[in-house]
Amino acid sequence: QVELVESGGDLVQPGGSLRLSCYISEFSGYYSIGWFRQAPGKEREGVNCFSSSDGNTHSVQSVEGRFTSSADYAKYTVYLQMNSLKPEDSGVYFCAAGRFPYATCSFEASEYPNWGQGTQVTVSS
Repeated sequence: QVELVESGGDLVQPGGSLRLSCYISEFSGYYSIGWFRQAPGKEREGVNCFSSSDGNTHSVQSVEGRFTSSADYAKYTVYLQMNSLKPEDSGVYFCAAGRFPYATCSFEASEYPNWGQGTQVTVSS
């Protein structure tokens, strides 16, 4: 069983930046990491994914150019760097892990069997 632990959520002003961390107990080149968020009353949505096999990051259009992910393999940790934050970016952020073919990842929650507990991000003045 892969364990994931998110951290780094906080209250931040619009236009600010935040970096979330996702520690993964079992991290190899076969895992890809998805970042998801869920606002109150809304469905969970994928915002970014990281393919550990080739180190590439992908974002959905609403956060393209503002969010990016990276990994420190020695620390078994993947990061989500969020810049130019907007109030609509608020929500509980989750990281998830799953095995994918080489150089692929997904924004679909159903494709990830392992999840963290989530961390709250609030963007407000």
